[in-house]
Amino acid sequence: MENKDSSKGNFIRDIIDKDLLEGKNDGRVHTRFPPEPNGHLHIGHAKAILVNYSIAQDYNGKFNLRFDDTNPIKEDEEYVNAIINDIKWLGANWENRLFYASDYFDEMYDYAVQFIKIGKAFVDSQTAEEIRETRGTVTSPGVNSPFRDRSIEENLNLFEKMKNGEFADGTHVLRGKIDMQSSNMLMRDPLMYRIRHASHHRTGNKWCIYPMYDWAHGLEDSLEGITHSLCSLEFQAHRPLYDWFLIQLGVHKPQQIEFARLNLNYTVMSKRKLLQLVEEHLVNGWDDPRLPTLSGLRRRGFTPEAIQNFIYKVGVAKAHSIVDYALLEHSIREVLNKQTLRVMSVLNPLKVVITNYPVDQFEEIDAINNPEDPTAGTRKVPFSKELYIEREDFMEDPPKKFFRLAPGREVRFRYAYFITCNEVIKDKNGKVIELHCTYDPASKGGKSPDGRKVKATLHWISIAHAIDAEVRLYDRLITVPDTNNLEEGKTFMDFINPDALRILHNCKLEAHLAKAEPGYRCQFERLGYFCVDPDSTPQKPVFNRTVTLRDTWARMQKKS
Repeated sequence: MENKDSSKGNFIRDIIDKDLLEGKNDGRVHTRFPPEPNGHLHIGHAKAILVNYSIAQDYNGKFNLRFDDTNPIKEDEEYVNAIINDIKWLGANWENRLFYASDYFDEMYDYAVQFIKIGKAFVDSQTAEEIRETRGTVTSPGVNSPFRDRSIEENLNLFEKMKNGEFADGTHVLRGKIDMQSSNMLMRDPLMYRIRHASHHRTGNKWCIYPMYDWAHGLEDSLEGITHSLCSLEFQAHRPLYDWFLIQLGVHKPQQIEFARLNLNYTVMSKRKLLQLVEEHLVNGWDDPRLPTLSGLRRRGFTPEAIQNFIYKVGVAKAHSIVDYALLEHSIREVLNKQTLRVMSVLNPLKVVITNYPVDQFEEIDAINNPEDPTAGTRKVPFSKELYIEREDFMEDPPKKFFRLAPGREVRFRYAYFITCNEVIKDKNGKVIELHCTYDPASKGGKSPDGRKVKATLHWISIAHAIDAEVRLYDRLITVPDTNNLEEGKTFMDFINPDALRILHNCKLEAHLAKAEPGYRCQFERLGYFCVDPDSTPQKPVFNRTVTLRDTWARMQKKS
């Protein structure tokens, strides 16, 4: 993966440059991405991946992938495999450094025993509710647990029994012994271990106690030799605890550095909210193209390059901000405009009969595959007496600024001829079902020998040579920019866009597209960029719209 961010400085790189200048970490740079296997990755995770990976690359360092699998209730092997596939697709390479928090469960337990022995941890037998009540608030201090002064021997005995499965869930926890008066509530005797009789996806039933995030995470970083633990801003308050645990143990302490997470408007970026959409079947799984998940974006037709470009444009900052979805769309347009071949397609067909074109005759018209890439060449597109055009390209009584086809009006058929509409055929309900037109044989290629001009160029497709397809038009998931600042009583569920998916049947495409494999991307001329969905078959091709040719959403919002 080419790192387009290497020339851009940011505060994280400034810190690393200073560390290297001062000889810290023996001149090493070692980063990691530590996902929890309790859901699929989304575009926000892509930022964390690329920030960590690009820094490791640029400093000739190392990059680890490590699963934070400390909660067997919510974790699943399916999520592990999905995350691995997403990161590979995105272009980050951890080489042979794939790790799991569960790799270190034995070491973590031994360190916890050591913590008890030095008087820095105790077994608390309060209920979860009692622990919450005695923790205090932001403005009032906490209260020491009545079990805080248990002897080292009693704590060691109870902790071993916890490990051996002799207690029920929730009866005991292991807590660090810090300061219940601390202004940082995370430092008020934090939980280190909980009892959880649950089978783990890797360790099975070996363990019935599992480490809490703040205890586990720093140890994982330390054991792997991580030098810079890069994470999002919500973990800033956790940094003193991260440091405290490692300092008490006297082990290698990486430097935790926080940066602003990626927030994208007109969607949701919370794994909890995404899971709710999936579980309530408001979307069709984690890879639904309406979602900002990497699997959803991939299925929609996004490329790794487009996501990398987007992340590097957003940059790294210390302050939270919301990025416009239009920038993500712009990034994929930039890539697809250069890379994709153009094809003819008609999504809402209206039949056109060219009355002066010979019956049973067709000819092959040369069409440019990609005007942005001269090496892409041309293809042959069949032209015949009966064609389809987009229904939206005809109006019987057009307004002043409508320049497309209308009775008595001449337009250009792309790559083909000038066409004039002479007659409109309707059904018994008055719906237009067919247009009778004539063509100018001298205008082949779209130019008139007498120099006359037309104001519109339409795409078309030969009826005899078209294939039927299903086309899925995707749009923004949410109708408001920010679901975190809603009026009282409203949730993001009240603002799901009903038009985020529209399915069109009986669409007409060039015949060769029947053989296109899932993931194939192309531009439907004048309509947008599309890709083949995994549901597609040669008998029933299915195409997803990745993005329109222009930012129609912004225009609609401005108009409204």
